[in-house]
Amino acid sequence: MEPMDNTPSELWIAACAHRLQQRWRTVDPSELELVAAELWHDERLRAMPPADAVSDWLRPIRSADAPMADRPSA
Repeated sequence: MEPMDNTPSELWIAACAHRLQQRWRTVDPSELELVAAELWHDERLRAMPPADAVSDWLRPIRSADAPMADRPSA
């Protein structure tokens, strides 16, 4: 995974907010920018490309949304 530390924070946050908007189209974009800014503060997520960071952050939500038959067994 290529570190994203050289990406300006504003660009990274904007890309994350855009990706979040694809998931939650009815949420105010300024709220999604605040969420994206919080993700920026997570060093592990910040090291990822924005789309990967959002996908990783959403993983527990997507797991909860999946039908019981689609969930991995423990």
